Amino acid sequence: MRTKKGSARNRAKNRLFKKTKGYVGGRGTLLRTAKETLVRAEAYAYRDRRVRKREFRKLWIIRLNAAARLRGLRYSELIHGLDKAQIGLDRKMLSEMAIHDPTAFDTVVEKARTALAD
Repeated sequence: MRTKKGSARNRAKNRLFKKTKGYVGGRGTLLRTAKETLVRAEAYAYRDRRVRKREFRKLWIIRLNAAARLRGLRYSELIHGLDKAQIGLDRKMLSEMAIHDPTAFDTVVEKARTALAD
């Protein structure tokens, strides 16, 4: 008896069209175009999940540099001082602290400054 893949093919198409729902024009309704678009979209999504991490780290460093320079230190000096003082705060936490809790950030900067002086 010959086997047919009708139901499996329909299921696969439905899965694909569910993913392309909301795409403009034939990209959401035509099988070949939808497949091509989805392949590209998934490639961009994979790439940009990694890029997002880089972009946020860049943002935190820019914020920290600005906040440190207001307090008379450069970013590199701040990070080096924190390492010497054995303060294990990451850049994200330091950035949030500089924005939302400047007094606590001032104390952290002072500890880093004293560790640099030693």
